[in-house]
Amino acid sequence: MMSRTFAAVLLFAILACIHAEDKQLQTSNSTAVEDKKLTKRATCSTCSYDGRTYYTYADGTTVERLVYRDPIYHTHSRADLRVNGCHGNPCGVNAVCQETAGGRPVCSCPPGYSGNPLTHCNRGECLDNIDCRSDLQCQNGRCVNPCVGACGSNANCEPRNHVAVCSCPPGFNGDPFVSCRQSDPEEQCHPSPCGQNTKCEIVNGVPTCSCLNGYIGNPLSGCRHECDHDGDCSSRDMCSNFKCVPACTQCGVGATCGSVSGHRAVCECPKGYIGSPYTECRPECYGDSDCPANKPACFYGICKNTCDGACGIGADCNLRGLTPVCSCPRDMTGDPFVRCRPFTKADLCEPNPCGTNAICVPGHDNTGRERPVCNCLPGYTGNPLSHCSRGECLSNNECPDNKACINYQCVNPCIGKCGSGAVCEPKSHLAVCKCPHGYSGDALVSCRQTRTQPVAKYYSDSTGGCNTCGK
Repeated sequence: MMSRTFAAVLLFAILACIHAEDKQLQTSNSTAVEDKKLTKRATCSTCSYDGRTYYTYADGTTVERLVYRDPIYHTHSRADLRVNGCHGNPCGVNAVCQETAGGRPVCSCPPGYSGNPLTHCNRGECLDNIDCRSDLQCQNGRCVNPCVGACGSNANCEPRNHVAVCSCPPGFNGDPFVSCRQSDPEEQCHPSPCGQNTKCEIVNGVPTCSCLNGYIGNPLSGCRHECDHDGDCSSRDMCSNFKCVPACTQCGVGATCGSVSGHRAVCECPKGYIGSPYTECRPECYGDSDCPANKPACFYGICKNTCDGACGIGADCNLRGLTPVCSCPRDMTGDPFVRCRPFTKADLCEPNPCGTNAICVPGHDNTGRERPVCNCLPGYTGNPLSHCSRGECLSNNECPDNKACINYQCVNPCIGKCGSGAVCEPKSHLAVCKCPHGYSGDALVSCRQTRTQPVAKYYSDSTGGCNTCGK
C-alpha cells in the first residue's frame, strides 16, 4: 500500500511538472510569483529522482551520489536560470550545487555522504577500513562485521584487521570458506588401542580404555577377574561370579543386615516382621483385618492401638472406628491433647466469652448452675455479650446544666419525673416539677385546675329585713 501511494504521488508530480512547462506565464506579475516559488526549492517535497552516480576509490570502496531535479525550474525561462543558477545555495545541508551548460543548478551529495541533496546529506560512517575498529570492515560507508556471510556452513569466523578469518572448529574438517563436516571419532577405536577384556570409548574426542564389568587391572595392557575367592575381597564383601559384592546381599527380602563376619552377613527381620531373614521377612499385617481387637489398626505392617500416645496427660481416649477421640473427664478441663486438670470457677471465663470492653465474672444462672456473667466496664454501655461502647459521661459534671448523667448518657432529667399536668424545668442536673398557673396539687403526682365558686351577697332594708342583692 505504501509503494502504491508513493508511485501515485510521484506520477502526480511529473504530470504537474509537464503541465507547468507547457503553460508559461507572460505577465510581470506571473514572473514575481515564479520568483517566490524559486525561493522554496530547498524544501521541495515533490522533486523527482534524476539518476545515480557511483565513485570508486583506489582501495576499491564505492560510494553513491544521488542527483535530484527540482521541477520548479521547468516553469522558468532560460534567462531566469542563467541569472539565478546556484546563487543563494538552493541545495540542502552538506550538498553540492553544480550548474549545467544551460545554467541549470544540479544538487548532489559529495563522496562519503548520502541522503536527499535537496534537504540534507549525511556523512557516511566511514570512507576506508582505517575509519573502523580492527574487528569491523568499511562497506558502503558503514562499519560492519566482515564475518557476515563470509565463511562456509559450520565454520568459525573471527574478524582480524578488518578481514574475516574462517576456520573449521575442533572435530570438523573441510574448506572453511565452503563447508566444514564433523569427523567420525569412532574411527579412533578401530583397531582398539586397549588391552584384553577392555572396552574403548571416545570421551571428549579422545579414545579412552576401561576394564569390562567384573574385571580389574590396567586397561592398556589387559584386565583380569576382580576375584576368584572371598579372600580376594574386603572383609565386608564376598566373591560372587568373579566379582566382589557386599556380603549383605545374602539377606532375604525385607531383612536387615546387622553385621558381617567372615565374608558372611548376619541378617535379621525388622521389629514387627515375621519370616526368615535369609529368604523373606513379611509384615505382621497387610490390612486392618489382619489385626486383633486390642490393636485394630495396621500401620506399616504393624498392628497398633491408635489411642496409644494420642492424647494428653489425664485425658480419656475413645476409638471412633480407628480414629482416636481425646477428651477431658467431666470434672476436669484443659487441652485433652496436652493435659487435663481439675475444673475451677476461674475456668468459666477462660477463654473470655464476653464482647469488647466487657468483663467476665463467675456467677450462676436461674437454676443455680455455675455460669459466666458478662458486664460492661464502668463507663461503658451496650450488649456485654457482643460489644460495649464508652458512655457519654460518668457523672453530672460532664453534662450541661440542663441535663443529667443517666446510664452514662447526658439526658433531660425531666423525663418521667413529674406528675400529670405538671411542668418540669431542668436545673443543676435535676428535674424541678411544679404545677402551672391556675393549677394546684402535688406536682410529683398530679396537678388539677383550680375552680372558683360564686358567693352570694346580702344587704338589709329599712324594715330590718334581708334581701338578696346579687350573686
